[in-house]
Amino acid sequence: MVREKKVDDKKCFQCDVCSHVYLDKKTAKKCEVWCQETGSCSVEITKKAVHFPSLPTHLTDISEK
Repeated sequence: MVREKKVDDKKCFQCDVCSHVYLDKKTAKKCEVWCQETGSCSVEITKKAVHFPSLPTHLTDISEK
């Protein structure tokens, strides 16, 4: 399930598998499907990420509960 996040006051979307964050939900979902099917990250998808889990930043979960 792709999660909505806020990065620097911008609405973003996080892959629930690898935690990479994207500006659009479609790319985050594409990342999530790739991760689930292959057990790895796609370089082509990941290069569109705006946040990587190993880099410090302030993420705020804004997903509906």
